[in-house]
Order: sequence, then structure tokens, then C-alpha cells
Amino acid sequence: MSMGTGTRFTVGVGSALRAAGWEPGRWDIQQAETWADTLRAYTSPAGHRHCVFPAAVEAWAEFGGLTVPPAAGPGRHIAPTAVRIDPLCGLHLARTLGDLGRALGTELCPLGEEASGHAQLAIASDGRVYAVDHTGDWYLGPTIDVALATLVTGLRPVRLTP
Repeated sequence: MSMGTGTRFTVGVGSALRAAGWEPGRWDIQQAETWADTLRAYTSPAGHRHCVFPAAVEAWAEFGGLTVPPAAGPGRHIAPTAVRIDPLCGLHLARTLGDLGRALGTELCPLGEEASGHAQLAIASDGRVYAVDHTGDWYLGPTIDVALATLVTGLRPVRLTP
């Protein structure tokens, strides 16, 4: 996949993002702060809480509320999937994300989900993105840009759990 001069995303990823309503400079910090407040206020029945940090708030501000369709075509390695960026999809995952974050030596915050609902997405305090589904935990990339490309173009993610 080639990147054009001065472009942030490949043509296919950029087209999928634009189809979802994203454009360069998109920034809804009010919605991001509302999500941050909701996550900070949540406590699971067992007392688990969410971590909220700048990398998450920035990802929500730029991409929050979008459902990004799969890029056109068959997918590079696996079927491409649509992605919904909405951290409240993971509101009830405070324990799961806390446990995975400890295993990875970081903090994780909900990011969204595959639009099918089969996998929940989380972002780490350093911007890395992960997915959690019924088959295990997956590393999607070092940034949300790479993670979006991985999902919408069908690149194979890295499995973290046996």
C-alpha cells in the first residue's frame, strides 16, 4: 500500500474514512470530554474503573461517532471489517481492559468496536490499539491510523494470547 505525498492514509483507507464522515481537521472535543466524563464516572459492580488519558480523548475527538466501512476489495489477508468509534461500546469492560492493560504493562481505555460487535477495541496510553474478542486479544497497531488501516483493509492483526 503506497502513501501519496503528504497524505496520512492510503487511498482505500482515506476513502473509507471520508465515506464515514471524517475529514482532515475533524475535532469534536466536546463529545470526547462527555465520553471521558461518562467513563470516569463508571464503576463496575466489582469496583473496576476505567482509565482515561489524552491518547484516548484525542482519538475520540478525531474519529468518535464514526462507523468506518470496510475499504473496497477483498481484503489483504482477512475479510475487512467496519469499525465503530464509540468508547461507550466498552463501558462495561472496565475489568477486562484493566486485566489486559496490566498484562501488557500499560493502561487501556475503550475505543469502539468492530461494527459487527464481535470485537471490542481499546487504546493504550501510548496510542497503541488492541482488539478483544471471543478468540483472544489482538494488537492492531502502534497508532489509531495504523489500527484503522489494519481493520478496514483486512490486514492480519497480531495475536497476543494463545
